[in-house]
Amino acid sequence: MDDLFLIAEVKSAFGTEGYVLIDSFSDFKDRFFELQKVFVQIFGNYKELIVESVKEIDNKIILKFKGFNSSSDVEIFLNQKLFVDKENVVRLEKDTFFIHDLIGCQVFRNEIIIGFVNDVLVLPANDVLEIKNDEKVILVPFVKDFIQNIQVENKLIELKKDCDLLYDDED
Repeated sequence: MDDLFLIAEVKSAFGTEGYVLIDSFSDFKDRFFELQKVFVQIFGNYKELIVESVKEIDNKIILKFKGFNSSSDVEIFLNQKLFVDKENVVRLEKDTFFIHDLIGCQVFRNEIIIGFVNDVLVLPANDVLEIKNDEKVILVPFVKDFIQNIQVENKLIELKKDCDLLYDDED
């Protein structure tokens, strides 16, 4: 099951009918209302769960899985991560990317490799690429003013020639 994508974590049971409260890792809350199945890792194996019902209560998403009808039935899922397969991944608009697709990309500036994307920091103003190389960490705002070209299929990001770079050790 290499092609599974993390979308949420089960935080607690909700009520007595087998619902679970989730913490979404997705920017697309509506995606949960169209889910038909998810995967959860139990004892080292991925188990497919059929989504029977989805509700939003107080701006929180709760799910009910088929065959799990009480709070004691869903205890095994507490603190477990929920995944979807490729068929159920949200389709993105042009020039929009999943963080997991950006991580590991080689980053070039002026045709010279400056490092690899180690992480993407999700901040209120904009996302920031954390680029690592052998010497330092470089922070680059993930905005059009800094990015020339992205090829996630080739794991390449090209920065604009005149963009200023920020280093994690600057004072």
